[in-house]
Amino acid sequence: MIATALDHFIAPPSSKLLGWHLLDARPEQGWVRIGFDGKADFCNPAGFIQGGILSAMLDDTMGPAVFVGTEGRLYTATITMTVNFLAPAKPGPIFGEADVTQLGKTVAFVAARLMTADGTLLATATSSARLVETAKAISRERRDVAAVGIGVAVHPSRRGEDAAPQDEV
Repeated sequence: MIATALDHFIAPPSSKLLGWHLLDARPEQGWVRIGFDGKADFCNPAGFIQGGILSAMLDDTMGPAVFVGTEGRLYTATITMTVNFLAPAKPGPIFGEADVTQLGKTVAFVAARLMTADGTLLATATSSARLVETAKAISRERRDVAAVGIGVAVHPSRRGEDAAPQDEV
């Protein structure tokens, strides 16, 4: 797999809970493939993964498509998301793919789908998302840790626990 803006991105706890991991990306196309862990803990009483969890997986696939496609310059804040549940999701590996449909100056339109390992289509989604400069969307501390990870020099006054985080969007 090629290098992407996500290589040194610190995943938030919600993504870690879902077992989020980048499997493939085509930055020039605004496309990503993400793997998730469909845990039994995510199941409803019928034994299927709850729809809200699947929605979170879709959301966590669409945002990274924009991030990768803009080489990490733009972060998304979801405005709308429409989800279509097509088949019940059993515990096990789940794979998400997303494509940036259109990237405007302030809004992106993205489409995604979730599948099982055998290719069964579980759910699809479309979203519109506000585009925010990553530098404004992510706290200074998180950006500095990522920058150090990719070899970018960070001024000592901006590094560590003494640095005040920037206001988040």
